[in-house]
Amino acid sequence: PASLPQFDFGIVSSKATQTRSAVAPVAHLFKTGAILSSQNGLGNEEVVAEIAQTCVMRGTTFMSGTRVTDTHVRYELDTATWMGPFEPTKTPFSLVEEAAALINSSGLKAVALEDARPAQWSKLIFNSSVNAVAALTGLPHSLHFAEERQFSDLGHLLHALIEEGKRVAEGLGVQLYEDPWEMNKVGAETDHPPSMLYDVRNKLETEVDFLGGAIAREALRAGIPAPLHTALYRLVKAKEVSWNFQGKERAVAK
Repeated sequence: PASLPQFDFGIVSSKATQTRSAVAPVAHLFKTGAILSSQNGLGNEEVVAEIAQTCVMRGTTFMSGTRVTDTHVRYELDTATWMGPFEPTKTPFSLVEEAAALINSSGLKAVALEDARPAQWSKLIFNSSVNAVAALTGLPHSLHFAEERQFSDLGHLLHALIEEGKRVAEGLGVQLYEDPWEMNKVGAETDHPPSMLYDVRNKLETEVDFLGGAIAREALRAGIPAPLHTALYRLVKAKEVSWNFQGKERAVAK
């Protein structure tokens, strides 16, 4: 990083858990440039702004890939990245439009929004619901996530999680850009393994603090009930703890 020139525009696409370590080595290269966070969840822009102290943009993307081998990644979901100003850094909307045009000229897709929070929350609710359920069940994002015909169907839980998330967003004054339940129904046809499922399978730290944990904390702060997101957040955190648990097994007292 010490030998790199100044940047006009950068995109942070690391895991939310790695934002600080990803940005810190190159933060000094953006003295007059701008940085787009296209990461999952809430809280990334705050970290980027703290470290880089430059214009920051909120970004929400669904572009993803599935690793086949070390040299082969299957590209999925060729959709637009939604992007807008991060309000605390007073990023001009004209700068967002310029960055979106640059992304579009590269062959990728981007849409500039004057307020990107509705888009960010739309994906947050969808993502936190799908990722937590996938991590705890071991299922990829499959048709099970949208099925509601039988009492036992998993889609009932997904629908309840999404409705709960929508109530939190509404209570915070955020009008969603798209319906997370419709996102779920489309995604359920892909059999895509969500990132949190990959993390759990490989016993890696998940992004749950920035996904379901963020919804649970925002709900608590605003006095809005969110028992489902809170429960799944705590279950995923307990799952992480279990990987290193070395307690002594004890016989059950008779």
